[in-house]
Amino acid sequence: MRMENGGKAVRYECTRCGACCRWAGDVCIETDEIREISRFLDMDEQVFIDTCCRLRANRRGLSIRDAEDGACMMLTKDGCRINPVKPRQCRDFPNKWNFPGWRDLCRAREVGEEREA
Repeated sequence: MRMENGGKAVRYECTRCGACCRWAGDVCIETDEIREISRFLDMDEQVFIDTCCRLRANRRGLSIRDAEDGACMMLTKDGCRINPVKPRQCRDFPNKWNFPGWRDLCRAREVGEEREA
């Protein structure tokens, strides 16, 4: 559990600023997410894989492709085009995973203390 704010575990809420969608790296997607995202986009699963996915750098799964500018290809001027069905990796940031310095880049709003599961 992360300790912030005077030693308390803090929970954050996404403000949909899109900053994390512009960072380099893999946006990993699992089989169930491929199905859900392709349905949301009204695409055949194989067409979604062929046009929107790439093999991860470690060759152990698929990631969403990057746009030409390096951002996630699902990021539009209006935000994430798959927000209601975005990958678990995206939903979990920054509460279940993050990295040193993420607060300098992300506008997530502190909403209270993390609850024990």
